[in-house]
Formats: sequence, C-alpha cells, structure tokens
Amino acid sequence: MTAASSPHYRRVILKISGESFAKPGQFGIDPAELAVIAREIVEAAKGGTQVAVVVGGGNIVRGAVLTKQRQVDQSTADYMGMLGTVINGMALKVAVESMGQAARLMSAIDIPAVAERFVRARALRHFEKGRVLILAAGTGNPFFTTDTCAALRGAELNADILLKATKVDGVYTGDPKTDSTATRFDTLSFSQAIERNLRVMDMTALAMCMENKLPVIVFDFKKPGNIKRVIEGETLGTLVTN
Repeated sequence: MTAASSPHYRRVILKISGESFAKPGQFGIDPAELAVIAREIVEAAKGGTQVAVVVGGGNIVRGAVLTKQRQVDQSTADYMGMLGTVINGMALKVAVESMGQAARLMSAIDIPAVAERFVRARALRHFEKGRVLILAAGTGNPFFTTDTCAALRGAELNADILLKATKVDGVYTGDPKTDSTATRFDTLSFSQAIERNLRVMDMTALAMCMENKLPVIVFDFKKPGNIKRVIEGETLGTLVTN
C-alpha cells in the first residue's frame, strides 16, 4: 500500500450495541440489521484499516433489567450478558465472512467450541493477516460494561481511536428525543463529559480512555456508509478527546 492510499486510521476499535442487531424495540437478531452491520464493517476493512469490533448483548438479555427487578444477582446477570455478546459475535463473524472478509471471534471467557480465547499477541497476529476481529464476552468479568471492554481493548491493542456506533448522531446537552433545546457537541473533552455526566460511555470507560489518551467518536452508524466515512477521517458525530 502506498503512502497516498494509506488509511486515515491504522487501527480502530468499533463498539456496537446489542440493540443494533435487532429492529427497534425488539429482541433477537434481525437478518437485515445484521447484514447492514456486516456490510459496513467489510467496507471499512477494505480500505486497509485494522478493525476490531466489540459487540454488546442487550438484544439477547438485558442483565441490568434482571438485576433491577431483583430476579438475578448482578454477577450472574452480567455473565448472562456476556453469553449474549458471544451469540451476537458468532452471527456477525458468519455474516462478515459471507461477504468475503476474513474474521476471527475472540472471547474473554473460555468457549473453545465457538471462539478463540482473547490473547493480545494472537489478536495482533490476526491484524497482520488482514482479519477483522470480533471481540465478545466483554472483559470476562462482572460489573464491567462492554464500553469498558472497548476502552480496555483499545489500550491493549494500541488503537488510534474508539468509535462508538449509536442510533444518534453524537453527544447532546440533553436527550434530543425529549428535550427540544438539546444541542449537539462537535467536540468534547473527557473531563467535561465526566463532570457533566453526559453518558458518552460509562465513567470507568471514559476514565480509561482519558488515561490512555484514546480519543472517542460517537456517531450514528445507521446511516449507510457512516462507519466507512468516519474511519476515512470524515468529521461525523462528536469527538471526545483530552
């Protein structure tokens, strides 16, 4: 690859929520939604950027709801959520590979029949081989979100940026669905996000990104081509930096 054709970002962590795999308000995996996600990832990878995808599991099981309703203790609920991310990861791997892009599913918990155990050196080797990484089971520990997993893996894998794909086009001063006066930030510091509790990510993830100087872009990935555009360096959504 020549300098002229080098990608804007060498390596990115893409965080996708579990809800993105389902139709709005529904559970499970919708084939059309899955295809959209896979196609966007494949298009981005074709540009030469090394892509690692951290998947959520809220479309399979919402552990926080079970805990809040006192049906299951949080540790158990969190492990249930981890298994949900593995299900999504398996589906995404198959979809990505069906489009001609090599991929590997790596899990933070041991499930050798369906996924490799996440090992940093092995993950870096997959990047060298041109494979998309799909990272499931969060950090492998309860009480940590998949946002924190994305921040952790971003630091471990020396990513250039963390891309948080959402259903809104950035970070707002309030909830744009309920607050007509809410305005979007083009740029934001980690300190501002933490102090104002803007819910960019959970606090642990924000603090980790700030400590490791890992910038975050929050953007709407539902618009076709947005993942590729943001990876190519186009200004979309909200950029959160030090």
